[in-house]
Amino acid sequence: MAKWGNCDFRELKKFQQELEKMSKANISKLCEDISKELAARFLSKVIKRTPVGEYSHEITVTAKRDGKKHKKGEEYTKRVNPSGKIGGTLRRGWISKTEQEAENGTGKMVSKDKIESCVNGLQIKHIGNMFQVDVTNVVNYASYVEYGHRTRGHKSWVEGHFMMTISEKEINAMLPKFIEKKLTEILSEVF
Repeated sequence: MAKWGNCDFRELKKFQQELEKMSKANISKLCEDISKELAARFLSKVIKRTPVGEYSHEITVTAKRDGKKHKKGEEYTKRVNPSGKIGGTLRRGWISKTEQEAENGTGKMVSKDKIESCVNGLQIKHIGNMFQVDVTNVVNYASYVEYGHRTRGHKSWVEGHFMMTISEKEINAMLPKFIEKKLTEILSEVF
């Protein structure tokens, strides 16, 4: 008759307990965290690609007196912005709550702190097996800059910049490795 040996199940029991730590709530939280991080990366990419309006133009000026750069009577060019309008409304529109807020902002750059703050305020929807984060631009002409548009009078076509489309493709391309890395980090903590 065959003899069965002794078996120590303590390691198996420990393994079971570690797996229980990864409850549905933890998995859901992990998916939400990953969704927020992906949204932040997406926003960072799309904001960098969003064009900024240039409202100044060059004018030719004649120097009225001798100065450091120009002598009296010498012509030179200089950039002026008579409207006082500052570009960047569309870029700020990614992290603003209203179009008015985007218009009133100052500067052309959006900081990482503002992106993180915006992402923390985003709602993550859990639909079936999917987590959805809606990232929108509140500026009314954003879609025209994204996809292109006809000029007034339908005389010509202005090509789109595809800042969202390109950024989405880049995020989708890096998604499998990103998720694998996150899961490896979590599993290394558990085991």
